[in-house]
Amino acid sequence: MQLYGYWRSSAAYRVRIALNLKQLSYDNLPVHLIKNGGEQHSDRYKLLNPAELVPTLIDDGLTLNQSLAIIEYLDEVYPEPSLLPQEPAARALVRALALDIACDIHPLNNLRVLQYLTGPLAINEAQKLQWITHWLSTGFAGLERRLQDTAGQFSVGDEITLADLCLVPQVYNAQRFALDMSAYPTISSVHHHCQQLAAFALAAPEQQPDAQ
Repeated sequence: MQLYGYWRSSAAYRVRIALNLKQLSYDNLPVHLIKNGGEQHSDRYKLLNPAELVPTLIDDGLTLNQSLAIIEYLDEVYPEPSLLPQEPAARALVRALALDIACDIHPLNNLRVLQYLTGPLAINEAQKLQWITHWLSTGFAGLERRLQDTAGQFSVGDEITLADLCLVPQVYNAQRFALDMSAYPTISSVHHHCQQLAAFALAAPEQQPDAQ
């Protein structure tokens, strides 16, 4: 199994957590998103992932992109431990929380968006930080309210789910940009419980071979 990713990529971070939880061995193949104009734009990588994004997973001849699709594939092919509840309503709730983060919070602060803001749109660094913190705080405000109804130790009750695999990388991003987390005690509590587990700690960006 091969995982093409970047140490600071939130999406690759999610997949690393899933692989660790399921105790699956894989080759970690770095794709530097900044060096040489961004290695994700190389002809070689575009053959694997025409979207020019990370992560990309290769397993037994299958090539997959999109972190949530990859994680659900892993969950079906390597079902222990399960990352989605069996009961349909709980399963849908976990997916909704994961999508709140992966589709509505994360993309607005993704590298290519920030590069477009500071490149063609020519905003300055202070304005970029204002953009980042605005969308993080807006997204976290809604997520905090949702988790107040669903969380135990983790995002939905006391079992790790797909929602937690999305939450932890997003909190990492928030901390990186010095977002005040005091307004989000439930998010912070779930993040704390996740960080006590080796599968999450070993997936952290600074633990990756390409970390700089």
